[in-house]
Order: sequence, then structure tokens, then C-alpha cells
Amino acid sequence: MAYLNNSISPRFGLEYAPTSFLMRFGRREMFVCRDFRKRFYKVNPLLDCSTGIEPGHVELLVFGKWLVILSRAR
Repeated sequence: MAYLNNSISPRFGLEYAPTSFLMRFGRREMFVCRDFRKRFYKVNPLLDCSTGIEPGHVELLVFGKWLVILSRAR
């Protein structure tokens, strides 16, 4: 079951992210928002994957606009 949460969690470091939402699937969380960070490297135009801010996080940048953060729920 997916739980939608419109509040922004400070643990992702995206307190001021516009248009974001958090979905929870059992023990996993998926945070989706528009990417507003300045990237200092060439970004793959379709899908770019990197490690997150905290251990256990995976960041996926989709189409250079949408940031999807996958993590374990606490």
C-alpha cells in the first residue's frame, strides 16, 4: 500500500523543493521533486544515477528535471 505525504522531510535536505511528494511502500520510501540543484558535471539527458546525501539513498535524475530519491523508511 502506498502512503502519500505532501510534507517535505528535512532528512532529504530538500526543504524548499517545489512540487514534491513522498510515497511509502512498506519499508521503502520514494521522494519525487523537481530538481533545482546546480550540477557541476555533465548530466545524462535520460537517466542519471548517483548516491544520495545520506547512506542508503539512491538519487535518480530523470530527463534532467525530476529527482527521484529511493531510501529505506525509518
